[in-house]
Amino acid sequence: MATTDPLTLGQRLVAVLEGGQRTATYKLAVMVALLDLAVESVPDDPEAAVSIDLDDLAHRVMDLYWRQLRPLDGEVLRQSNDGRGVVFAAVSRLRAAVASSNLRETPIETAAIRAPRVYETEKLVVKRNLVRYPLHLLQRVGSTHERFLYDDAWLGTDSLRLIDQHDNAIELLPGVCFTLARLAPLVKPAFQLAWVDDVRRMNRALFDDEPDLAHHLFGADRVALQKPGFVLGDAFGRECFYCASHLTSGQHVDHVLPWSRVGLDGLSNLVLACSLCNTNKSDLLPDPAHIRRALGRGRDRLDALAESINWPSQFDRVVAAAHGLYATQPDTTPIWRATKRVDPLSRVDIVWPAL
Repeated sequence: MATTDPLTLGQRLVAVLEGGQRTATYKLAVMVALLDLAVESVPDDPEAAVSIDLDDLAHRVMDLYWRQLRPLDGEVLRQSNDGRGVVFAAVSRLRAAVASSNLRETPIETAAIRAPRVYETEKLVVKRNLVRYPLHLLQRVGSTHERFLYDDAWLGTDSLRLIDQHDNAIELLPGVCFTLARLAPLVKPAFQLAWVDDVRRMNRALFDDEPDLAHHLFGADRVALQKPGFVLGDAFGRECFYCASHLTSGQHVDHVLPWSRVGLDGLSNLVLACSLCNTNKSDLLPDPAHIRRALGRGRDRLDALAESINWPSQFDRVVAAAHGLYATQPDTTPIWRATKRVDPLSRVDIVWPAL
């Protein structure tokens, strides 16, 4: 049975985390991907059911693993007890197909353009595996099985016919999408922490000096942003997006919607910022006016600039994530206006123009 009570749903998600030792990280990846998709899919009616496209879900899971494939201290980290796994192997084959020497400069969207057949083939492998295993098992904790997120009665098989019969989607139960989006800022870090612990346990022999594993797996700088920084500076000028100060060698490429909230590296979510504004803003949600200005640079221009460097734009995703983030925040949420100016969220601020 679905629940729209955040405390109850949060307790059930915690039970998923504490439901015994995992043999792979795939259930955690699916939950993190679902949380991100919930934020980007918030309906106008908080009690509405929401369909999650399985191709979108498969892509998000692949993206989570994409840069985790880069070596740490010369070793690719295991993500399952036996070092194997269908999802990880599929992402590895896509990596091999694009033959990139630096995954930090190759977003998965770029890989999909460079090797479209391989990408579609491996995404199908991942989708079928998610339907057969993690999605089927996610709501089972020990001997308890309660459908509190979506109906999983048809899952547990990788039949394409059955997937098509269900419109290539799972449906989040009424009210669940809105509640997941509200919980995401609190719950997502907990799932990432459990992921880090699992990877550490699966790779004990590699960790003699206790490297910063969390930073390696989930840090915002796990993707190199030099190329977007250069094109943004050439197109919009080398000044801080927030305070308009002139930038020299101290420029930062900032995620307008914070990376910790939604992992959007697309050009539409990136701006140049001075070190003071970038550091002071940190992980706070920005004034919605900053979102409007970032999107106001123009979809066509941002798309063209992104294409010129083989980088994703993600304009629609930024719009959707902004709507979801602000629609589910309580009025007491701190909002970053400018350096050393943080105020409570005001619903009057949230007026999205036609873009």
